[in-house]
Amino acid sequence: MPLKSLVRELKEMRDGMGSTPRRGGGGVGGGAPATEGMMYGHSRGDARHQWSGRLEPEQQQGRWANLPPELLLDVIRRVEESEVLWPARRHVLACAAVCRSWRDITKEVVKTPEQCGRITFPISLKQPGPRDTPIQCFIRRERATSTFLLFLGLSPSLQGQNDKLLLAARKIRRATSTDFVISLTADDFSRASSSYIGKVRSNFLGTKFTVYDSQPPHDAAMSSSNRSTRRIHSKQVSPRVPAVNYGIASISYELNVLRTRGPRRIQCTMRSIPISSIQEGGSVPTPTSFLHPIISQRVCCSLAVAKGKQPAIDDVSSTPASAPVRTNGEPLVLKNKAPRWHEQLQCWCLNFRGRVTVASVKNFQLVAAVVPSYGVSPEEQEKVILQFGKIGKDIFTMDYRYPLSAFQAFAICLTSFDTKPACE
Repeated sequence: MPLKSLVRELKEMRDGMGSTPRRGGGGVGGGAPATEGMMYGHSRGDARHQWSGRLEPEQQQGRWANLPPELLLDVIRRVEESEVLWPARRHVLACAAVCRSWRDITKEVVKTPEQCGRITFPISLKQPGPRDTPIQCFIRRERATSTFLLFLGLSPSLQGQNDKLLLAARKIRRATSTDFVISLTADDFSRASSSYIGKVRSNFLGTKFTVYDSQPPHDAAMSSSNRSTRRIHSKQVSPRVPAVNYGIASISYELNVLRTRGPRRIQCTMRSIPISSIQEGGSVPTPTSFLHPIISQRVCCSLAVAKGKQPAIDDVSSTPASAPVRTNGEPLVLKNKAPRWHEQLQCWCLNFRGRVTVASVKNFQLVAAVVPSYGVSPEEQEKVILQFGKIGKDIFTMDYRYPLSAFQAFAICLTSFDTKPACE
């Protein structure tokens, strides 16, 4: 491209006169600089899909905004209905990246995971899963970097290019606790980063964990500080970055004082989910957007860790600001489903319906723990809300459903990777 043309295009983008880059077509199938909630990126060395950022509030308008709304709605609806699986679903995101009018209609067409059973935007990771069938994912553990990667799909594909990266976590050991920092990308785990969305912190024994969210689990703003900016490591941080952690769940593992053999006993108190959510006609507060927009920028995917680039990690232990989340009514409590002893196999067994193939103390299924007075049907009490288990070396499956979100389910599963000498 001639230099004069390049300068003119940059000026037009700055002045808001253009929206789609000339290279790439800029149509429904063409890429665009940003989307509402995510971008779709590839790394040159590893084509695994990942989130790369959320859209800024202002999005440029362009020539594609002049399409008739009825025609535009029909086009986006057809694309959304035809592209239901990744990586083909990136075309839905391309529609949302064209301009504001396209983005608004795309947000109207695309439903939440609870309604359609599909994950589209990063905010979908904070929304509850479907009620009928679980969303099936798998976790890959990378021991060398203490990193845990959550992918969408039944199991790892033969070629990693088709694996859709949802979330990544980095384990950080400290003198008195262990932190799992959760990010949208696999190469940046700094709390000052725009990709930071939460963390999990344990106690000294690894028996109690607290899950922190970077924003309230619903659109009602909660803040324990009126400061517009904050400091991390003596550096001024933009108010775009979340300044408060919200405690949304507590996970506890029962102490095994007698050192008896058997599965771990887990109890999860979900402070952000009321017990009424599993009653007939119940619902869960569902966020519709991130409260702290992320600057739109293309970042590399998790290959940066494999190439030797150290992910940025700030001192998450020096973040005292936190605010507990309280629901209207009693919070939902989850417990692990009791396994049965198999006399012939001489082991504890659970029916994972083929999703778990390797025996491990980490394997579990979580169901609702309620008393009869709450009026929850027996079928609902027996329904497995989250199951986690091993299928190979450093490969684990994670299946979750309503009322948990992918972020909450991933945080609970991360607690099983911490050392628990008092529980085994």
